Amino acid sequence: MNKSKLKKITSARLFLPIVCLIAVLLLNVIRTPDFFNVSIRNGVLYGYIVDVINRASELVILAIGMTLVTAASGGQDISVGAIMAVAAAVCCQILSGGQVSVNDYQNPVILAVIAALLASALCGAFNGFLVSKLNIQPMVATLILYTAGRGIAQLITNGQITYIRVDSFKMAGGYIGKCPIPIFFAIITVVIVYLILKKTALGLYIESVGINGKAARLVGLNSTMIKFLTYVICGVLAGIAGIVASSRIYSADANNIGLNLEMDAILAVALGGNFLGGGKFSLIGSVIGAYTIQALTTTLYAMNVKADQLPVYKAIVVVIIVTLQSDVFKKYIANLKAKRSVAAEGGQK
Repeated sequence: MNKSKLKKITSARLFLPIVCLIAVLLLNVIRTPDFFNVSIRNGVLYGYIVDVINRASELVILAIGMTLVTAASGGQDISVGAIMAVAAAVCCQILSGGQVSVNDYQNPVILAVIAALLASALCGAFNGFLVSKLNIQPMVATLILYTAGRGIAQLITNGQITYIRVDSFKMAGGYIGKCPIPIFFAIITVVIVYLILKKTALGLYIESVGINGKAARLVGLNSTMIKFLTYVICGVLAGIAGIVASSRIYSADANNIGLNLEMDAILAVALGGNFLGGGKFSLIGSVIGAYTIQALTTTLYAMNVKADQLPVYKAIVVVIIVTLQSDVFKKYIANLKAKRSVAAEGGQK
């Protein structure tokens, strides 16, 4: 393979995400030889790789929304985990009719789902207003709901864990045939958002606003509305993830649903080859990044790393990725290459 082809491959947007995913998978092969073994137990698919794909479903949904707000505003929404808890609380509270535990629905499922999504959209609109209209730095603006969101969820559920012990509710976090249902939620969400971005000009508008908001306004784009819209979309997607997460445990646990997932979503966006300062983005890259994060988490658990130690390892990955993306590091590498080429030419003479 000649240098031009190699350079074209390595400079591709998805090169780094794919390399990171392959690296984590290879580590699994070394540490856990049966990682790719898939069997059927109790009538459903079973295995490490199935668990990775299944458990990453909520993270994939969150990563999509995080990608859009990052691209448009050049900042991240750190409240998505709390919004998940709020959506789960609203959904389960309506289904239970205010009771702590029920074996039958007290209200229609469609009403509970719509209310949960409206609540999450309202949270996204609140964040979007602060960022787009008041020009508050995204991480500072979303810190409000990051701090208060779980308290709001606790108020909704009266400080209790609300249990919905109905088989049809558990199905969203269960299985269809032999396959986990959350996987289908993730696939459908990715496809819908991808088609919207590709079949409309929304994707181009988001990138334009993220690259240069002032220039975008000069050509007629409503930068404020576009940023606002991305936060609303991010909120709705967090709501969907919250409903799926609550279905897995058939309850609304405000303290644990979506806990620390906002950090994983940001890391997934970074691993996806997206610039955290905004601008051009890759939705597929973020999806690959989400599966990489879940594979890394599963790997660390398989290596007997404790849950409270996981953030340390993930933080190291964040530092490495951000460093690789920095302009200073890129200039440093470019200077090294220039010096080597000059030295090589001098040696030939």
